Amino acid sequence: MLVEPTDIRGVIILTPRRFGDARGWFVETWNATRMAEAGLDLPWVQDNHSFSAARGTLRGLHFQTPPRAQDKLVRCSRGAIRDVVVDIRLGSPSYGKWLAVELSAENGRQLLVPKGFLHGFITLTDDVEVQYKCTDFYSPEHDRSVRWNDPAFQVDWGTTDPILSDKDAKAPLLAEIGSPFRLEAMA
Repeated sequence: MLVEPTDIRGVIILTPRRFGDARGWFVETWNATRMAEAGLDLPWVQDNHSFSAARGTLRGLHFQTPPRAQDKLVRCSRGAIRDVVVDIRLGSPSYGKWLAVELSAENGRQLLVPKGFLHGFITLTDDVEVQYKCTDFYSPEHDRSVRWNDPAFQVDWGTTDPILSDKDAKAPLLAEIGSPFRLEAMA
């Protein structure tokens, strides 16, 4: 597995090795032993799987507050997405910075999203399936959203008119709710 750090500390691109022949291919998307050797010893407790029918569907920006904050390992198993993370760790040198990575069934890349980041994606094709692992269970009491087009971040989604859920369309700006994450508390 290729492990690539990004410009934002803690956000990592993982590209599993594919083993192929005339029948197709096989890939190991997670191996606890190999990942622990690479310093990624994470206790996954929940797997999620979403389907988006139309290109231009935007899901995000989401996070869970402590003590139920989640690390996520995101992959696109059908179609393609522009996966976006925004650092909201107060005291971080990259606070407010965002990163976008294309994840697709074709490229097989995965994105490790640590606690303290907003996360969202926009579909680049029709009929998209996204799967992700989480280090804590979904908790409605800790679930939060930030507006996808919050001017504080100026994320380039590639569109100004995405397909949104009511929840995401009505999400507040980060300045209205504040960040519950402090970099030094997460070390």
